[in-house]
Amino acid sequence: MRHIATIVLPVLLMAAPELRAQQPDTVRLPPVVVTATRVPTRMSALSATVTVLDGEALRSEGIRDVAEALRRVPGVAVVRNGSYGALTSLFVRGGEGNYVKVLVDGVPLNAPGGAVDLADLTTDNVDRIEVVRGPASVLYGSDAVAGVIQIFTRRGHGRLRGSARVRGGSYGSLAADAEVSGGLEAVRYGVGVARSTTDGILAFNSAYDRLVLSGSVQARPDAGTEATVSVRYTDGEFHFPTDGAGNLVDENAFQTQERFMGALDVGRFLTDRLEARVLLTLHDADGGQDDRPDGPADTLGFFAFRSREQVKRRGADARLNLHLGRGQVVTLGAALERQREQSSNESDSEFGPSTGALTADRVNRGYYVQVHARPAPGLAVTAGARVDDNDAFGTFFTYRAGATYAFARGPRLRASVGKAFKEPTFFENFTEGPFARGNPELVPERTTSWEVGAEHELARGRARLAVTYFSQRFRDLIQFTFAPPAPGAPNYFNVPAADASGIELEGAAHPLPPLRVTASLTHLVTLVRDAGFAAGPAAEFLEGGRLLRRPTTQYAVGVSYALPARARFTTNVRHVGARADVDFALFRRDTLPAYTAVDVAAEVDLVRGRGGRRFAGILVRVENVFDVRYEEVFHFRAPGRAVMVGGRVGL
Repeated sequence: MRHIATIVLPVLLMAAPELRAQQPDTVRLPPVVVTATRVPTRMSALSATVTVLDGEALRSEGIRDVAEALRRVPGVAVVRNGSYGALTSLFVRGGEGNYVKVLVDGVPLNAPGGAVDLADLTTDNVDRIEVVRGPASVLYGSDAVAGVIQIFTRRGHGRLRGSARVRGGSYGSLAADAEVSGGLEAVRYGVGVARSTTDGILAFNSAYDRLVLSGSVQARPDAGTEATVSVRYTDGEFHFPTDGAGNLVDENAFQTQERFMGALDVGRFLTDRLEARVLLTLHDADGGQDDRPDGPADTLGFFAFRSREQVKRRGADARLNLHLGRGQVVTLGAALERQREQSSNESDSEFGPSTGALTADRVNRGYYVQVHARPAPGLAVTAGARVDDNDAFGTFFTYRAGATYAFARGPRLRASVGKAFKEPTFFENFTEGPFARGNPELVPERTTSWEVGAEHELARGRARLAVTYFSQRFRDLIQFTFAPPAPGAPNYFNVPAADASGIELEGAAHPLPPLRVTASLTHLVTLVRDAGFAAGPAAEFLEGGRLLRRPTTQYAVGVSYALPARARFTTNVRHVGARADVDFALFRRDTLPAYTAVDVAAEVDLVRGRGGRRFAGILVRVENVFDVRYEEVFHFRAPGRAVMVGGRVGL
C-alpha cells in the first residue's frame, strides 16, 4: 500500500466536476494509433491489423473488466478458470497464453517470460485500448509474439468534469468507481478509483475483492515539449475452493496479488524535424497463495501450501524520431530492462514438509530501427529490425515489414511479414527445486508470421468491412518433462512446434444515425507439428492435433441504439465454438462444447444540464441473459445469468 499516496493525493485537490457527454459506440476507430508504430500514425497508413476499444463507451455498457472487452475483438480468445477473479488467459491468433505483450501506458504487465493474468485489469479510468495483432518484437522485444495490447489511462481536457457509479446485483456483487479529469493545453490530468467485491459463483470460499487506483498527468511547458506521468495500483484477493480438476474441496484457499505500475514519458523536438523521446517504466508485483489445513483432521496428502512471489521490472527506452513530412518517420531506438524475481514456497504433507526458493535476475539490451515511408500517393511502407542482447539467452534478431495501398475509390490492401520471440521464464531457466531443474541453455520461443488483408468503406462511409488472412509458425517451444534424457539433466527443453492460420472478418455499419451494428468472425486452424516429449491421453501437445483451448470458430455481434439526449441500449451476442482441452478429472483429452452468450445493457439519463451534460442516470446490465451453462476450462463453470443495477451521477 506504500504507493497509494502517489495517486490519492491528487484526488484531494479536485472537486465539483462536470460530466462530459459520451458516445454509445463500443468500437471507435480514431484517426491515429500509437501502439503499432510507436509514433502517432493514421489507421489508413498501417500495415498491421488494429482494433481500438473506447474506454468511456465500454463503461457506459457496464463492462468493468478489460478481459470482457477483449472478447469481442477478432482473433482474440479469452479463457477464465471459472468464477470472477480466477486466472484469465489470452490467446491471440492461436498463440500461447504468454505470446501477447500487455502494456499500461507503456509499462509491461507480463511477468518475465510472458505470463499474464488479466483478472485484476479493469476499464476504470481507461481512455482507450489498442489491440495490435501480429508479431511486434521489433518495437517491444520479448513476449510480443502474436500481438500487443496497450491500455491508455485517461487524461482530460477543458473544464473539470467527472462521474461516479455504484452498481450491485447477482452473486452478492457490489462495485463503485469515480473519475475526475480536466486541464488546459499546458496541463491535463485524469484520476480514478474503483472498488468491487463479489461472493463468487461457487457454494463457498469463492469471494473476490479488488481495489484499483490510477492517474495520469501530462504537462506541455512549450510547443515542442511534453511529459506524461502515469500510475496504476491494483490490490486483489481471490478465494477458491477448487482443486486442479474443479472439485469443491477447500474451505480456506486464497491468493493475493498487489501491483504498482508507473511510467514517465518525456518527448522534445530538438529541431523542427528531430524528436527525442525517453520512456522510463517500473512494475512491482507481489503475490502468493495461502492454503492452510482445513481443520485438525486435514493431514492426508499435501494438506498445506504457502507461496510468495515478488517480481520487479525496470525499463528505459530512448529513441530519436526523424520526421520527414507527410507522416514519414525514421526511428532509432535503444532499450534497457532489468528483471528480478524472488519466490519461495513451503508445503506440509503426510510425507513430511518441503520448501523451495528462487532468486534470479537478468538484463536485456535492445537496439532497433524502423522506417515508416509514403513513397507514392496511397502507398505506405513500414519496415524495422531489432537485435536483443540478453544475459541469459544471448542475442536474438527480429524484423517486421509491411505495406498498405489505398485505391482512390476502392479498397485498402495490406500485407506484412515478421519474426518475434518470447524469452524463457526464470523458473524454466534457473529453478533447482526437488521436482524440477531449470535449463540455462534454453533459447527463446520464436515465430515467423505473415498476413494479408483488405478493407473497404461502403454507403459513403456508413459501413466498413475488413478481412485478414494470417499464418504463424511457432518453433522452439519450451516443454517440461518428468523423464530427462540423462541423470541430472534439466527438465526443460526447446522441442515442440506448431502452426496456426486463419481468417478474421470485421465490420461496422450505421444504417440510421442512432443505430450502430458491429460484427466480427474468426476461423482458426491450429496444428501441432512436433509434440516433443508429450505422450499419453492427457498430453498438452498431440502430434497432428489441435492446440488446447483455441476455438475453431468464434463470432461476436453488437447492436447499439441511442435515443437522443435520453438513453442508450446495447446488445452483444458472443459465440465460441468447440475447442480441445484436457479433462483432469478423467485424465484425458476431450472437447469442450460450443456456447453462445447474450449480454444486454441500458443507460438512461434522468437529469441533464446545459449543453447536454449528463448529471444523473440509471445503469442496468444483464450478462448471459439466457443463463447458458458452459465451461471455458473443464469442470470450472462460468458464471450464469448476472444482473447489475446502479446509478451514475456527475460529482
